[in-house]
Amino acid sequence: MQTENNAQLRPFHTFGISQQCQVLVEAESVDDLIAIYQNPDWQALPKLMLGKGSNMLFTEPYQGVVIVNHLQGISYSSSETEHLLYVSGGEDWPSLVEWCVAQGYAGVENLALIPGCAGSAPIQNIGAYGIELQQICDYVEYLCLDSYTIKRLSNKQCRFGYRDSIFKHELKDKALVTAIGLKLNKTWQPILSYGPLQSLDPKTTTPKEVFDVVVNVRKEKLPDPAVTGNAGSFFKNPIVSIEQHETLKAQYPALVAYPSGDKMKLAAGWLIDQCGLKGHTQGGAMVHPKQALVLVNANNAKAEDIVNLAAYVRDCVLKKFNVELEHEVRFMGAQQEVYLKDLL
Repeated sequence: MQTENNAQLRPFHTFGISQQCQVLVEAESVDDLIAIYQNPDWQALPKLMLGKGSNMLFTEPYQGVVIVNHLQGISYSSSETEHLLYVSGGEDWPSLVEWCVAQGYAGVENLALIPGCAGSAPIQNIGAYGIELQQICDYVEYLCLDSYTIKRLSNKQCRFGYRDSIFKHELKDKALVTAIGLKLNKTWQPILSYGPLQSLDPKTTTPKEVFDVVVNVRKEKLPDPAVTGNAGSFFKNPIVSIEQHETLKAQYPALVAYPSGDKMKLAAGWLIDQCGLKGHTQGGAMVHPKQALVLVNANNAKAEDIVNLAAYVRDCVLKKFNVELEHEVRFMGAQQEVYLKDLL
C-alpha cells in the first residue's frame, strides 16, 4: 500500500487537469481498504474510491483521502450453459473485454473500449451499443463500511437503471465495490441494433467482428485520453415521454432516438450537434469537433472551464429542444460529490 500526502491527481484521472488531494493511497487488497478506513489519522477525512478516474472531474482540491483501486485477479468457472467470471474491482475494463473475446467468452464485446475498471462498471451500469452491464452481471461484491465485511448483492438487488444502481443511492458512501461476477451465455446471440453494427449479418458475424467494429468506431469518434484529456460521454442520453418525442420528431424529423421501456431515449450527442456546438470552446475546454457528446481538455483547461462549458451546452440544448441534459461525469468537490446546479 503506497501513500502520498498533498498528491497531484493529474495522472489519476483522464481529464488530465491539475488538481491535488490531501492524501493519495494505492490499495492492492481488501485488507488495505480496511486499514485505510480504520487509520486513526484519516478517520475524520472524507474518502473517495477511484478506479481509472475515467468518469470524474475534480472541481477543486479534494480535502480527503483518494483511494486508487488496484485490486487484481480474474477467476473462471463454468456451468453447462454459461461462462462464469469473478473479476476483481481494479481490473481494467477494456483489457477484460479484449481478454474475454480472445478466450471465446462472448457476450461482452459490445462494451469494448469503455474506459474504467471493473469495480466502477456496476456503479454506473455502463452500457454501449445496445448492451448494459446489468444484462451480463450475476452479482456484485462490496466491502461494507459499517461492518468491514464483504457482502454480495444479486443482479436484482443492485437495482440497476440507466447509468444507475443502488451504489448511487442507499449504498452511496457505505460500500466499496471489490469484485463483480459476470455470467456469459455459451449460446451467443449478437446484439446488432445500434449504429454501424446494423451492417453485420446476424447469421454469420462473430464476437470478434462485433468487437472490432465497436473498437474501430470508438477510436474514430472518441479522443484518446492519453492524448487529449476527457472523460468520454459527458452527458446522459435524456429519456423523454412518447408524447414529447413525437412533438420533437414532428419538428425535427432527423431526431435520433431509441425505445427505452415505455419512453424514448434521445441521443444527447445529436442534440448538442444540432446546436452547432462542435468545436465550441470555453477557456481551455472544448466540445470535441468529431463527437459532440465529449468535452475535452483542449488547452490546459481548468476545472471551471469544463464546468462553464457543460453549463453552456446544457443551456443551449434546453433552449432549443426543451430537454435538460444531465451530466454523466461525476463532479467531486472539496469533500463530497457535487452537481452542475450546485456550481453555478
